[in-house]
Amino acid sequence: MDDHAAFLQWLDEQALPRTPLYDCPYLEGRQARQFGFAAERLPSEVYTALMGRGFRRSGAVFYAMECPGCHACVPLRVPTATFRPSRSQRRALAKNRDVTVDYRAPVYSEESFALYRRYLAQQHPGSPQGDTREDFVDAFYRPVVEALEARYFVGGRLIGVSLLDVGERAWSSVYHFFDPDERSRSVGVYSVVAEISEAKRRGVEHYHLGFWIEGAKTMAYKADFGPHELLRDGAWRPA
Repeated sequence: MDDHAAFLQWLDEQALPRTPLYDCPYLEGRQARQFGFAAERLPSEVYTALMGRGFRRSGAVFYAMECPGCHACVPLRVPTATFRPSRSQRRALAKNRDVTVDYRAPVYSEESFALYRRYLAQQHPGSPQGDTREDFVDAFYRPVVEALEARYFVGGRLIGVSLLDVGERAWSSVYHFFDPDERSRSVGVYSVVAEISEAKRRGVEHYHLGFWIEGAKTMAYKADFGPHELLRDGAWRPA
């Protein structure tokens, strides 16, 4: 058994730490709980396997959901080979024909940080998400796994940034933020379509969009990207 398989077997045998219960930010009246572990560095092959098990990453923490009496958080992924943009997604492509995309290893920049703070202030006012430089770097720019930063430009001006965890067979969308003054472009929708296309071009099989939550308005958009698969009872199935 190689080291990666041994790690996954070890992980399966552990009673991983659980967070205390907290109020669900997506469904009123429900409580949520996460379980997981922290790692300063994880090989992409191992994290690809964890993606397949429904794990997400925030900074150095790898986690999945375990909420009492609720199974609404369902991991969703899009097979890149069969993805077909919807009519509204094709409109987003048309609106952004003048956009150029630059993919690179994540590198902190003052330009991205300023855009991130504007995005939080206007799109998510009052959010508990930290907006200091330290919070920003810790969440998105620590070299914990192999990653990409997709930067979206119009005429040399940065209008959007996506952070992606990457493996040989799967990509995971970590976070996206955009210029609030450009919201009419549907930059977030465009970015997902563009990144699925780029993943397919590179031979990557799946693009993970995180948790889809039925009944949660802010998560509903994820089911618009299809055909997609949902992880239920330990198996990925077409929706």
